[in-house]
Parts: sequence; C-alpha cells; structure tokens
Amino acid sequence: MKLAAIDIGSNAARLQITNVLTDEGEVKFKKVQYLRFPLRLGEEVFSSGHISDLKKGQFLKLMKSFKLLMDLYQVDHYYACATSAMRDADNGKAIADFLFEQCDIKINIISGQEEAELINRVISYHLSDDYDCLHVDVGGGSTELNLYQDKVIVASKSFSIGSVRLLKQEPDEFFWDEMKEWIKFNIAENPREILAIGTGGNIGKLFNLAKGTSGKHLSYKKLNEVRSLLMSLTLEERINKLMLNEDRADVIIPASQIYLFAMQEAKATKILVPDVGLKDGILTYLYESI
Repeated sequence: MKLAAIDIGSNAARLQITNVLTDEGEVKFKKVQYLRFPLRLGEEVFSSGHISDLKKGQFLKLMKSFKLLMDLYQVDHYYACATSAMRDADNGKAIADFLFEQCDIKINIISGQEEAELINRVISYHLSDDYDCLHVDVGGGSTELNLYQDKVIVASKSFSIGSVRLLKQEPDEFFWDEMKEWIKFNIAENPREILAIGTGGNIGKLFNLAKGTSGKHLSYKKLNEVRSLLMSLTLEERINKLMLNEDRADVIIPASQIYLFAMQEAKATKILVPDVGLKDGILTYLYESI
C-alpha cells in the first residue's frame, strides 16, 4: 500500500510518497519519493493578506505535478493540508476550492492546534524518561509549543510567530510576551530539567551547520554560535559559502531566533533534533485512519 502526504507550508510545499510494509506483524514506512518546492505563500500573505493570481498559477502547476506523481506511483490514499499562510489568506478557501476543481486534490486548511496534533503523533517516539520536554515546531507563519510531562502532553498552544512572518513583518511585542508568559505559566513550578525538541525545516539545517555529533542533541550555546555566524554573513555568502538554498538562507536566521527564545525562557540547555515533521505526522494519521 502506498500513502502520500502533502504539506503546504508558508515557506515550502512538500510531497512525500511512502510504501507501507509489514514484516512479521511490524509495520514499517519506506520513503519512495520526496519533493520540496519553495512556493513561499507566506511571502505575500503576511504582507498583503492575499494570494496573488501569479502565485495561484504557480500553486496550480505544483499541485498538478504532485497529482501526476501520485498517479504514477499508484498512491492508494493521500492527505493534503495547508497551514498558517492559507489560514491567514483572505482567499485561502477560494484557492483550495479552485485547486480541487482543477486537479482533484482536496486541501484541508488546518488550525494551529490540528497542526500540533499531527506532529505530536511522531514526536512521542522521541520523548525522554529523564526530562520533561518542550516541543518547539517553527514554521513559516506560526510556532507550535507542546509541553510533555512523563511523556504525556499537558499543554499546547499555537503562536503567530514564524520564520517567513518575521521576515515580512516584525510582530508586536505582544506575541513574544504571550509566548514568554505561556512558557512561564506552564513550566515555572516544574522541578525537572526541560529538554527542548525541535522540528521544522530550519532546525535540521542549523544542526548540520553546527556539525552536531553527540547523538541528535544541540546545545543552546552551539545553536547561538551558529546564529551568530549566520548573522555575520550576507545573504549571498550564506548561499555561496554555506551552500544554503536561497529560500532557506533568509528564513534560517529568524527561525533560530524563535528556537533560542523558547529554549531561553524554558531554561533548556539543549535541543533534540529528530528527523521528523508535519509530513510524517500526516502519514501516521493517514495510516491509522484507513
């Protein structure tokens, strides 16, 4: 059986096609195709509140490509979801309806809470018995925070702060204060050490730039050093010297700011970087739903 996950974020859109295998009763997911395209819906939406006709045309071409790949791989079931940019766009639903008419892909515009719930389906495998965990998922338009105690989620909230949004508009101090107060309220009386868990496209690249070797952990100090390095370089230098994609080279700095802010407020000295994201949560949800 083949499953497909489509994740339409504020910075990029992703398609992953996975083969579901069963070995002696154990279910395994094997990736057979993965495609990421920097559609950057948030670039327009967070400035104008609207998706332009030009971007709409690019969106249609991309969804037709995704549909063709799913047909070629004979995908049995798929689930497509869109996050912050499509939520905020005044024509988000109209665009989703248009794409369904044109290429028969149903796009579900999900809430921040639904987004967090999907990712939490795969984060549970990476929780630690030794720490309480603060999961920080930084997207282009929003950041989801989830607090786990004894591997059970006890608090969750979505904040309108994301890497693309920070590039296009400096959020009111209210948003930073809101995140700070949420962390303080939920963690202040917690006697256990907090381990941060980071997901989102940028944290993996930050980990790679830090040349992390100690398992999958990255210290606050090292993450801050990587941010300082990035800020010392021009956009062109980040692209040419560090070989970052153009659509990664600009958003990685505001993304690092969000991870560091959450870690600092939670007094987390290190962050775990598992190689999972929304697309993996979608695939798990899809498999459990059929």
